[in-house]
Amino acid sequence: MRLAAVRGRRYADRPVTSLVWISGASAGIGAALAATVPFPDARVVDLSRSGGAAEHFRADLSDPADWVRVEEHFEAELAGFAGERVVFVHNAGTVVPIGPADSVDAGAYARAVLLNSAAPQVLGGAFLRATAGLTCEKHLVMLSSGAATTAYPGWSAYNAGKAAVDHWVRTIGAEQPPLGSVGCRVIAVAPGVVDTAMQGEIRAVDELAFPAVERFRELKDSGSLISPEQAAQGIWSLFEREFPNGSVLDLRKLP
Repeated sequence: MRLAAVRGRRYADRPVTSLVWISGASAGIGAALAATVPFPDARVVDLSRSGGAAEHFRADLSDPADWVRVEEHFEAELAGFAGERVVFVHNAGTVVPIGPADSVDAGAYARAVLLNSAAPQVLGGAFLRATAGLTCEKHLVMLSSGAATTAYPGWSAYNAGKAAVDHWVRTIGAEQPPLGSVGCRVIAVAPGVVDTAMQGEIRAVDELAFPAVERFRELKDSGSLISPEQAAQGIWSLFEREFPNGSVLDLRKLP
């Protein structure tokens, strides 16, 4: 397998046994996931606009034109892959704009809908197509949220996007052939309320835009938020456990 450049450096001359993509790995949960990948000899690629510590493939995931570029990237990197596993963790998403759908900026709202609802389905489908011929372990993990089942006023694009992710995962899981043959393990996971920049954006809005804002301020003040590193640890731990394909999980409710 060819070696990949990482911000002017190159991987050591060693076989890559795991190829891991994480969207939105420039900060928050995504960055923590990229920093704690548990697989030895893994190549980690960040799909985002700004990039972080991992190898960076620049893409604006709210732009359908860049979805095509990501699919081409998947196909090119997986051609001839002979390692043990391939992983795509789709973490990218946005809670902004926050406010009633009829009063927020229309352009920002459209981008949020594309990023939260359409991008997970399109990129997930692209990953499944690119990995269809591989016989190694295949994992597709979608980040969900309690907002998928709670109708928070002011979060319509985010709520609906996470609900779409959950049901897409249930459907795709049902479509997969049995694991151990050529199937891909597909799950969604809600990590809980995590102390990220997104939470800061939420706490900064006024109650007219987001009536539940005080609850989120209280979670911060009471120390009830978990760190991105704790969330990442919980997500990676799922790879050591067995769940039905298409499972929608909440880290807070797992034994």
